[in-house]
Amino acid sequence: MVLGLAAALVWGAGDFGGGLASRRSPVYGVVLVSQVSGMLLCAAIALASGDVIPAGRDLVICLVSGVLGAVGITMLYRGLAIGRMGIVAPITGVLAAVIPVIAGFVTEGIPGPIVVTGIAVAIVAVVLVSRVADESGGRAGLPEALIGGTTIGLFGVAIAQLSDGNVFGALTVIRLVQGALVAVTVIALRAAWRPSGSIVPALVTIGLLDTAGNAFYLLAVQTGQLAIASVLSAMYPVATVILAIAVLRESVTRDHLVGIVLAGIAIALIGAGGG
Repeated sequence: MVLGLAAALVWGAGDFGGGLASRRSPVYGVVLVSQVSGMLLCAAIALASGDVIPAGRDLVICLVSGVLGAVGITMLYRGLAIGRMGIVAPITGVLAAVIPVIAGFVTEGIPGPIVVTGIAVAIVAVVLVSRVADESGGRAGLPEALIGGTTIGLFGVAIAQLSDGNVFGALTVIRLVQGALVAVTVIALRAAWRPSGSIVPALVTIGLLDTAGNAFYLLAVQTGQLAIASVLSAMYPVATVILAIAVLRESVTRDHLVGIVLAGIAIALIGAGGG
């Protein structure tokens, strides 16, 4: 449970930073620099801890996860850049939670009633936080949120299939695939990507936060149930929205407040149910 919440916290902070950075620099550059930074960190930890490069089935899972992750994070950052964080991040979070939860129910069985109630409350909390009307009446960022949420959800299901242990070896391959895919896309589309030098340290920090979130999530699903780990970690929009309110002065609505309270109730229920 603690690992899932830790993933939510660092993912929420990382996505807030990624959204801000994508408003100042090309989104491809934000993703590329952050992913390469995360890859270097994972490689260093893997070497220090004795993790090895995955092979066989685990290698295939890493390759698939890398593609899903690259699409998901690129769509999420683009959505955060062109839309309101209070809309894009929560919608992405709902899909990122529901897809692994359903997969967890199918593959691992349904947990106890208190935990199921907590999962349901958590999803409602994220839905409520997502109910923030765009002030212009438009839907900027919505398609990106839908695509990003779906692929991030599938990413969560995919990496949960990795064999236990060897966390940072697997994440090194996943980050390598993500960075390579973004680089190929930039070359193919001749898209702008170079970030300004002043923002590079922030991009490195974003990459480290995103990598930490992935590591916490992977450890959470390896030591617990996929449905529980995924719904706890998918509450990262709460952190993103709180930061958007505090830093960007985005409006606070009743739905925001109710959603945040329900998130706390969900955590308590899942904890009481043995999560």
